[in-house]
Amino acid sequence: MNRFSEGYALSRNPLFPNKVTRYELTPDTVDCVVFCSKNYEPILPRLHEITDRFHTYFQYTITAYGKEIEQSMETLIKLSETVGKQRIAWRYEPVLLTKKYTIKQHLETFEHMAETLSPYIDRCIFGFVEIYKKLESNMPELIPMSEQNMDTLAQGFGAIAERNGILIQTCGSKGDFSRYHIRTSGCITTDMLGDANGIRFRKLKHKGARQGCHRIENRDIGAYDTCLNGCKYCYANKNPQKAAENYKFHDRTSPLLLGAVKPEDTIIRGAQKSFLENKKNTSSVSDK
Repeated sequence: MNRFSEGYALSRNPLFPNKVTRYELTPDTVDCVVFCSKNYEPILPRLHEITDRFHTYFQYTITAYGKEIEQSMETLIKLSETVGKQRIAWRYEPVLLTKKYTIKQHLETFEHMAETLSPYIDRCIFGFVEIYKKLESNMPELIPMSEQNMDTLAQGFGAIAERNGILIQTCGSKGDFSRYHIRTSGCITTDMLGDANGIRFRKLKHKGARQGCHRIENRDIGAYDTCLNGCKYCYANKNPQKAAENYKFHDRTSPLLLGAVKPEDTIIRGAQKSFLENKKNTSSVSDK
């Protein structure tokens, strides 16, 4: 909230720690603010400070994992009543299998959630877990997911979504499940953001974050190893201990999420070009 109040944020490059990028957070430099979270409860009382000034969209992750599903759904409903259902995507991902989280468990939980959330969301986005090196050590209980498993789950999700009038799509999935009325799209596209906010984007081809990704070009001001939620499958945390250690360096008055600007840092103004129709762009500037 302080960063939006002051009109800018700094983001440290994870590969080159002394390279810091400055992003302006003003309505004339930001086409849309997209939030991605598992818990919007703390920001709800002040969210209007952003929604009153900016176009917005909200990705809300609620899955079968964890004990606070009902509370999370209640928060989503509050969020929807605040910003409107057209601005909220319910994310049910990553879909993974263990002895506890079986196909049956997923389908039962997904149906309960769909029945509860359908009046309050723009769409549902799901994706199957991607097995990367860190996950193999963090979650040895994972059961490899076969193509048949994915097909069974997709068929079930598609049928449940259709019964509840929910538009459902995959995100970055290599499979084609269109036969189950499941769309293949990006998690943040110009159509999604434009329809939600009554704005029009120029027709451009955007390079996604990875293969199969169709999302609009964007600037992320988050940081690795900063979330305290402790999800074992999270790609953004090396381990929960590292995030807990980093949290000690969080200063709410700093323009950086962690720590402060150092004398040896080089601050570069980030390129922020608008993709909106009939909006002029200004060139980016670099400085020390």
